[in-house]
Amino acid sequence: MESKASAARQGVMSVALRDRNQIYQCYMPFLKSGGLFVPTDKSFQLGDEVFLLLTLMDDPTRYPVTGKVVWLTPKTAISGRPAGIGLQFTGMEAATVLKKIDTYLAGIVNSDRPTHTL
Repeated sequence: MESKASAARQGVMSVALRDRNQIYQCYMPFLKSGGLFVPTDKSFQLGDEVFLLLTLMDDPTRYPVTGKVVWLTPKTAISGRPAGIGLQFTGMEAATVLKKIDTYLAGIVNSDRPTHTL
């Protein structure tokens, strides 16, 4: 059984999306308040709260974002998609992060290209 301290550490993640393609692959615009797919091998359950420190492109700012796990892709997925979790943004900082993501994805956000989730 996992200790509470270990479980708490799993609830904090740092993610760097360094180019437009990575952002596009991870963005989940179909979620209310937006969200991101975060590749990870860590074990989470639907509804888990996660605190994300997000770096976008070459912006030196690390954006703090609170989210709830609403999507799971297990390591054993046969779809060829990476293992990870989908986080629906739940914190007040979501609007700032969504505005930044929308700016980076201008012109491609509604593309038909597949992503890590759909």
